This record gives sequence, structure tokens and C-alpha cells, in this order.
Amino acid sequence: MCRNQRPCVISPSHGPDDNAFALSWAAVTDAAERVDGYAPLNEQATLDLAAGRRAPFLLRDGDAAVGALVLGSGELDLVVHPGFRRHGHATAALTELFGDPAYAVDAPDGLTAWAHGDHPAARALAGRFGFDAVRRLLQLELALDASSAPPASATPEGASAREKDDAIVIAAFDPDTDADAWVTLNARTFATHPEQGGITAADLADRMNEAWFDAGDFLVARVGDALVGYNWLKIEPGAAEGEIYVVGVSLEWSGHGLGRRLMTAGLERLRRRGATSATLYVEGDNVPAVRLYRSLGFTDRSVDVQYRRRTR
Repeated sequence: MCRNQRPCVISPSHGPDDNAFALSWAAVTDAAERVDGYAPLNEQATLDLAAGRRAPFLLRDGDAAVGALVLGSGELDLVVHPGFRRHGHATAALTELFGDPAYAVDAPDGLTAWAHGDHPAARALAGRFGFDAVRRLLQLELALDASSAPPASATPEGASAREKDDAIVIAAFDPDTDADAWVTLNARTFATHPEQGGITAADLADRMNEAWFDAGDFLVARVGDALVGYNWLKIEPGAAEGEIYVVGVSLEWSGHGLGRRLMTAGLERLRRRGATSATLYVEGDNVPAVRLYRSLGFTDRSVDVQYRRRTR
């Protein structure tokens, strides 16, 4: 399999159930997170690995694990251990998978790959192997101090509160009664979004089984029995940072200020839970959402770029 290139990609048959493989994998990904300041794999890649939907590979140079690669479902993720960067390992691994970029490239058309942090080296590597940037995902952050808190009257108190000026009720998500309605609303709200709009009932169940899930952190807006919006929050156990995991408003209520009210309620919930900062991800071309978040005080933290291999 090695075309006189190092490292070779190790078969997943040696893979994640092998203790030595798991230790080497953790050594690569943990080191990358410590040095870079963010996880080298996003949540969806992690969930796909756990469910067996995508395959993990290790990159080795001799006996040393120098990188990790995730492949499957039309997606590629690649990270090189910080101690082995700038030695051509990523180029060697992609050449092993795709062929020499100077000749016919046998990678599948349309393959996508995320570059977390938008590094110049990632841009150069993507261009060399026929990938174009197609999405920019912004990570924004906000310090949750008293000076940034909204007026108390603007946020719900307790699990549920009825707004005085209309029929909207903001309440905690009920897994027994709201799951199907939420999947339907989320699919409609994010119909054009390549990841969020495709979340199924099984995907929702996977997330509710995560250690961080708390139904009280999942705020939903109702008019009568109908769900019209939501703000799902995420706080990892023991973390001081909270995430605005996903915010959605039905098309019928878009432009009526419901998104701002859900954000305000979510930020207050994070404060009450002891979070000292909030983060969120938003598509760079989603102008209304970016404008809303910046008006609430969010500032830039990092940029992720998704690349897609161009059609030959």
C-alpha cells in the first residue's frame, strides 16, 4: 500500500478496540488539543467514530504514531501530532490515499475535509490535492459577567415563563413529548444546512445519552402545543464554559425577535449554571445570525474552513 512514502496509513482492522491503538490515538489528539487550543475533531466526527459510521486510521513513521485520520461518509479529517509537524507527514498520508498530486488523483470527487483554525499550511495542502474552500464556520465567544447580563425582566425565571406581550412560552425540553416535534422543526429550520438539517431521531437520542446533556439546558419556545423555536445549550461536566449548541426559529416566527429572546434566555441560563463564558458556532455567510450574536457582545475566537475536492 505504501507508495515509497512515509508514513503508511494503518488499517482500521488494527483499530479502536485495540488498546495500543487507542492509546496512540489519544496521544495524538490530546497533544493537538493542548497545543492548538481546540479539539482536532468536531463533535460529529467523534459521534460517527463511536457509532462505527466512519473509520479511524493512525499515521506512523516507524514505530511512532505521528497523526490520526478519520475517513468515511464522504468526509476526511486529518491531524498531525504537534511534535511531528512540518516534516511532510500530512502530504505523505494524502499521497498514500489519493495518489501523487502531480499525476492522476484517484480520490473521490466531492470529498470534504475540515481545517480547524484556517492555517496557511492547511490551505496549501488542500490546494495541492484539489480541494477548494466552500464554507467558513466562525466560533464566537462572550464573557458572562454581570455587566453583560440582560435585564431580569427579559429572561424566563425557573423552568418556564409566559411572555406578557404574546402567547409564547419558553420552557425546558421534555424528552418524552418534544423529541419528534423538535426533529421535525429542526429539519425545516435547517433544511439547507448540510449537517444540522440532517439530524434524525437516532442522532438526537445519541446526544441525549451524552454526559453533558441536561433537559433543563434545552430551551424550547411554544405557541400552544406547537414548537416554534429552541436554544439548546451545552455545558461539559465540570467546565466553566458553556456553548450555545444550536438555536433555531421556525420560518413563521423568523424576524419577530424570537431568536434574540431565546438567546437572552439561554445566556441567563448559562449564568445561573455557573458558566463564566459562552461560545457558539455560526456559518460565516449567515448575516442575520452573525449580526444578532455580535449585537449581544460576541466576538471572534477562531475560524474553521471546510474544503471540498473539486470535480475533475
